[in-house]
Amino acid sequence: MEIRFQNEQTIDKGVQEQINKDREHWKQVLLKIIYVIRTLAENNLAFRGNNEKIYQKNNGIFLSLSQMIVKFDPVMQEHIRRIQNKEIHYHYLGHKIHNKLILMLASEIKKIIIEKLKESKYFSMILDCTPDLSHKEQMSIVLRCVDISASPVKVEEFFLGFLLVNDISEKGLSDELLNALNNLELDIDNMRGQGYDNGANMRGKYKGVQNRLLQVNPRAFYTLCGCHSFNLALCDITTCCIKAKSFFGVLQHIYTLFSSSTKRWKIFKDNVNSLTLKHLSQTRWKSHVESIRAIRFQAPQIRNALFELARVDDPKTKSEVECLATYEIENFEFLLGMVIWYEVLNNVNRVSKHLQTEDIRIDVAIGHLKGLISFLKSYRETGFESTLINAKEIASELDIEPIFREKRVIRRKKQFDEISCEEMTERAEESFRVNYFLYLKSIDDATLKCRCINLENYLKHTTVSDIDGMKLFFELKVLREAMST
Repeated sequence: MEIRFQNEQTIDKGVQEQINKDREHWKQVLLKIIYVIRTLAENNLAFRGNNEKIYQKNNGIFLSLSQMIVKFDPVMQEHIRRIQNKEIHYHYLGHKIHNKLILMLASEIKKIIIEKLKESKYFSMILDCTPDLSHKEQMSIVLRCVDISASPVKVEEFFLGFLLVNDISEKGLSDELLNALNNLELDIDNMRGQGYDNGANMRGKYKGVQNRLLQVNPRAFYTLCGCHSFNLALCDITTCCIKAKSFFGVLQHIYTLFSSSTKRWKIFKDNVNSLTLKHLSQTRWKSHVESIRAIRFQAPQIRNALFELARVDDPKTKSEVECLATYEIENFEFLLGMVIWYEVLNNVNRVSKHLQTEDIRIDVAIGHLKGLISFLKSYRETGFESTLINAKEIASELDIEPIFREKRVIRRKKQFDEISCEEMTERAEESFRVNYFLYLKSIDDATLKCRCINLENYLKHTTVSDIDGMKLFFELKVLREAMST
């Protein structure tokens, strides 16, 4: 016995070797399972199918990948053999182990993120809320910091998860946020920025989430979402002009006609080989440029598709489609409006994308905005002539005359005490330029002040208002002067 102990030849050696062998086997099995889970999670793919049994149909992506690995890996071959021979009960291929491993991976990643945030010390927070498919409100948390561990040093954003929110009031959201920071072991005194959309419960000057956090930490400066403000401004600009609303209504109508059935969409694809029609997003007005681009550069092909649809579809659709092709696409005013909106939204979309980049700096963002303002001002003053040229080129491709529809002569009835009556006519082109291209006009100071005061009163509850009308009036005056220089 003593000799065997000295030579490590006891009976326990064989048992220990078997234990080590099994330990290494399970280590390799779990390692491969973790890599499969990580790959599926990174690509946001579904794990499970209709069943969770190996080598059966519709058993999901996870088991399908595991079956593929078995063909090339002897460790997984041995593992599946044990499962099929019922030598083991716990095989780690079920959905429970998926969830546990995902949570473990997420926990480790979150620890690394928290360590980076603590090392950087100062951070800012970005929040947004949205309902999920089960109609429950979820709040996403994104933290931004200067990652000093990277080379070179860079600004990074880290998504830390979703929070289920039952109370979406200002107090409920701010309490949920403070609890989240506490659970993450982050000191709110180190927060140096907070960014939300333009929702009243988030940006409220007196009761909003941003103000409640400022009461806790006055250095957590609030910055509203520039892209959301951008989007709201575009929406307001568009909806205040009846002709613009009508133009986008036509675009949506054309898309709806072709997308309503596979037969109609095939007709569209047979005539249009490049860009496809897009649905008009109601939340991201800058994306309307994608809807305009298809018809801007393919107007003749889309018109041909409409005429073909009129020939093969029912009589009701035929009348509707022919009206769209003849009275809209072949209307020079429609073509001119199309060119105008494409030029404007294309530049707006470019600036919006720059504003949403992770490494954007405030001076660069201001530079992009100034550039957009300069373009819009120049386009307003001198762009109508170039727009006419582009629209006439499209009209030539459509083989239509580039003329405006003349309005009827407006005659003013003579009054008995009038010496003469002057007939007032308005050229259609000038009318379009004034009432469409130059629709937005500056208002006088008295009207601007009145509207600012009205907005203050509208946002007032008891004696507290979200804004100061006079301060807003002076800010808008300064902005107008800056845009005019």
